[in-house]
Amino acid sequence: MTKTPLRLGIVGLGTVGSGVIKMLNKNATLLSARTGRQIIVSAVSARSRSKERGIDLAGIDWEDSPVALAKRDDVDALVELMGGSEGPAKEATLAAISTGKDVITANKALLAIHGQSLALAAEKAGQVIRFEAAVAGGIPVVKALTEGLAGNKINRILGVMNGSCNYILTRMETSGLSYDEIFAEADALGYLEADPNLDVGGIDAAHKLALLAAIAFGTKVNFASVVLEGIGAITIEDINAAADMGYRIKLLGVSQMTERGLEQRMTPCLVSAGSPLGQLEGGTNMVILEGEDSGQIVLRGAGAGEGPTASAVMSDIIDIARGQRINTFGQPASSLVDAKPTTATTSAPFYLRLQLLDKPGALAKIAAVMGKANVSIDRMRQYAHDTDSAPVLIVTHKTTRAAIDQILNEFSKTKLIGDRPVALRIESI
Repeated sequence: MTKTPLRLGIVGLGTVGSGVIKMLNKNATLLSARTGRQIIVSAVSARSRSKERGIDLAGIDWEDSPVALAKRDDVDALVELMGGSEGPAKEATLAAISTGKDVITANKALLAIHGQSLALAAEKAGQVIRFEAAVAGGIPVVKALTEGLAGNKINRILGVMNGSCNYILTRMETSGLSYDEIFAEADALGYLEADPNLDVGGIDAAHKLALLAAIAFGTKVNFASVVLEGIGAITIEDINAAADMGYRIKLLGVSQMTERGLEQRMTPCLVSAGSPLGQLEGGTNMVILEGEDSGQIVLRGAGAGEGPTASAVMSDIIDIARGQRINTFGQPASSLVDAKPTTATTSAPFYLRLQLLDKPGALAKIAAVMGKANVSIDRMRQYAHDTDSAPVLIVTHKTTRAAIDQILNEFSKTKLIGDRPVALRIESI
C-alpha cells in the first residue's frame, strides 16, 4: 500500500457532500484495498458550520472560504459540490488547478458554460477534472464514453436525464392529475431545484446533454446551441392521448453528428410505451449510447439522491487515488473542435394537439394546410366536447420539424385554432 494518503478538500456539505463523507468513513477499508492508499478529508467548507448534517467532522479543518480551502497545502484534490456556473464554485476550481490540484465536481452548470476553458487550464497545469456525478447521478455514463466505448465512433446519444421531469410525467399518467397539481407535489417532496425552471424547463438536463455530446463527438461544449423546450405545456390530455395510441411522453435529450453539423435537443417527445425509455418510471434516468461497433448500450439507474450521486463522486476520487489520468472530455481540450449547430433534419412522425374551433369546414381547411406542406396524416382523433372548440389529435407520417413549423404557422392564419397547438416528435428508439 502507498504510504502517502490522498488528501481531499470538500466544498459543499449538502446532501451529496455529506454522502461522500459517509461513504469515505463507511468504506475506508474497502477503498484502501482498491486504491492502495488511504483517502482522507483534510478540510471542508460550507455556508453554515452549525447545520446538522449527520456526519462527524471531528479532526477535519473548516475553511469559510472555498478558495482558501482550494489553495491549502494539505489538499491534493478539490471535491467541488456547491453548484452554480459562476462565483465561488468557479473561483475555487480555478484556484485548485492553479495550485496543482485535481478537481472532482458534480457541477454540470459550471462545465456546460466553462468546460472548455477549465479543461484547457487543467491540462496546461497537468491536472485533471472529473465529473461523473454531473451527469445522470449514479449512472456511470461519463466513464462509459471516455473508457468503455472509447474505441467506438458514437452515432447517437439519447435519454431521460432529469428525474424530476420523469417523475412529473409518469405521476400525471398514473394519477390522472394535472401538470400544476403534480408540479406542486414534486416541489413539496423536495424533488425540484430552488429555481424549478432548471428542472421543468429542461435546463438541467440540457447541461448534461451538452457535456455528453462533447465527449461523444470530440467537440467543444456548446450548451447555448441545445434546442430547449420544457414540459410546462404538456397536459393530462396529452398524456392520456399518447397512452391511448401506445406512446408515453418523456423529456428526451438527443444528440448526433450529422452532415449539417451537431444536433442537440432537449424536448418533450413521444416514445413507444414498450421501448426501454417508454418503460422508465418515476425519478429514474436512462441514457442510451449508440456506437458504430458496440451497437446500442442502455444505462439505467437513479439520476439523483445522496447515495447514487456520492457513489459517482467516489468513482472519480478512486480514479485519482489510483493515478488514472484522463483528459476532461476524453481527449486533449485543444483538439476539440467547434461544431456547427444544426436542428433536427431527420424525418419522424409527429403528434399534434389542436383546439379546433367548431365551425363548418374547419377540419377540411386544416387538412388542406397539411396537404399543401406535404405533411400527410397517419391517424386523427376528435374527442367529445361541450365547448365551442374541439380537441383534435393528429399523428403524422414521417416529416421534418421545419414542415411542422410551417403548418403551425399556417394554422394560425386560418383563425380556426383556439389555444396554442402542441407538436411533439415521435422518437424512434
